[in-house]
Amino acid sequence: MRSDEIKQGFSRTPHRSLLRATGVKDEDFEKPFIGVANSFIEIIPGHFFLNKVSEVIKEEIRANGCVPFEFNTIGVDDGIAMGHDGMLYSLPSREIIANSIETVMNAHKLDAMIAIPNCDKIVPGMIMGALRVNVPTVFVSGGPMEKGYKKDGTPIDLATAFEAVGQFEAGEIDDAELTDIECNACPSGGSCSGMFTANSMNTLMEAMGIALPGNGTILALTPERTELYKKAARRICEIAKSDAAEREKYRIKNILNENAVRNAFAVDMAMGGSSNTVLHMLAIAKEADVDFNLEDINAISKRVSHIAKISPSLTTVHMEDINKAGGVNAVMHEMMKRGDDILLDNLNVTGETLYEKVKDTKILDTNIIHTIDNPYSEVGGLAILYGNLAEQGAVIKTAGITGDRVFTGTAICFNSQDEAIKGILEGKVKAGNVVVIRYEGPKGGPGMQEMLSPTSLIMGMGLGDDVALITDGRFSGATRGASIGHVSPEAAEGGLIGLLEDGDEIHIDVDNYILEAKLTFEEIAERRDNFKPLVKPLESKWLKQYRALVTNASNGAILEAE
Repeated sequence: MRSDEIKQGFSRTPHRSLLRATGVKDEDFEKPFIGVANSFIEIIPGHFFLNKVSEVIKEEIRANGCVPFEFNTIGVDDGIAMGHDGMLYSLPSREIIANSIETVMNAHKLDAMIAIPNCDKIVPGMIMGALRVNVPTVFVSGGPMEKGYKKDGTPIDLATAFEAVGQFEAGEIDDAELTDIECNACPSGGSCSGMFTANSMNTLMEAMGIALPGNGTILALTPERTELYKKAARRICEIAKSDAAEREKYRIKNILNENAVRNAFAVDMAMGGSSNTVLHMLAIAKEADVDFNLEDINAISKRVSHIAKISPSLTTVHMEDINKAGGVNAVMHEMMKRGDDILLDNLNVTGETLYEKVKDTKILDTNIIHTIDNPYSEVGGLAILYGNLAEQGAVIKTAGITGDRVFTGTAICFNSQDEAIKGILEGKVKAGNVVVIRYEGPKGGPGMQEMLSPTSLIMGMGLGDDVALITDGRFSGATRGASIGHVSPEAAEGGLIGLLEDGDEIHIDVDNYILEAKLTFEEIAERRDNFKPLVKPLESKWLKQYRALVTNASNGAILEAE
């Protein structure tokens, strides 16, 4: 066992002495040591109860002949951090989480790991750290939140609350309705109830085979979820107690390989996941040593039918509805009917291959999960656009488009999200505009803020079908409308988005994957001669480090130290 390095032999007498101080007994030194990586934090609705979850998991680990050691990562709630400079820390927190996992697991030579994430950057951060450690690992998330209901019975969620701000500003709802939404949009613990970033990533972990069936859809704080925690704990112990060959077989990099990455993107397309999944899956692929690039995504999208529409794309459907309709396994089983190679067979942490795992599942409600004969679209719910405005690519959640898929409009430019919010509220944005929000990329922000506030204002003010938005920043999974993010190169590194001026004509054609400014080579060259990227002043030492090391969104916004 890997942990023998800290517990076997006379030279490890002081190490064992320290371990005894934590409660380790004589008989425990022959057992596998399991890291229980928790992301408990009291300010995040999906995480405030994870201290109780870890107690269930640790008890099950002990009952199954292993020794658990719990440790924690940090976490940022994107909703609470949204719309102010707190969001600058959200994406950088992913790197702290990955570094924390690597640090604790390798410093203490733990044999295997069970990871308990739930929300946003915490899921990919834990996956990235686990890949660096490369020991057998099972992920089991806290679970999704229940959907909320307004007093009139209308289902609502966090996206409703953000859009309500714009509706209130436009005079479409009054104080009473705004308060009704505020008090009922997030009714319980769990990751916000739609196919936002957290639930997108929790779903994709099933597709990658690193989490058990139900991980993305079984509601938090239910007996069914508790049983999933126990089952995950039992499984990691089965692997950790097996012989060396079996433990080697279940190292996470043997499961999260190229097939797993491609399966994750395919399921993402079928379910219309958050555009943030592109950013995170690119980073995960790099940690997994998988050669996968942004341009590969459109090829997958063309072959995958979009068969599940979930909030914010369809406001009446939430994760609990997907669970009742058969869950992610039912989605994958239906996807495979379009062709044997839509999903690639691959080992799962359950011990089955993906094909074995899904072969006996079926859709239980075709109104919620459509069949491939009745898809929402013949192509997937995400697309990568290219053109002179996005030479290295830009991402749009096609599943969330509410207006036309071809749009030509005039630019109105803002050099920050705060400027954009102010401009939208002051009525500067009109029908026919393309809102340009720049210097919000990984380096320019720094930290690549999510743009849920401006997109929600646009939707809430009734401009969703008549306005497009492009940014080198990114979007919350709750965003809908013609919102294009991750524009690369970003403004801070000299991308064309930084050279745009008010009134420039911008053309978007989603189905032909085009994002371009109607500028001549000569006009661009002339502007570039006089261009100096804006560098925002920073006081934060961490954000200065991040800005110096981070790559752009087309590279997954990973840190490059070499």
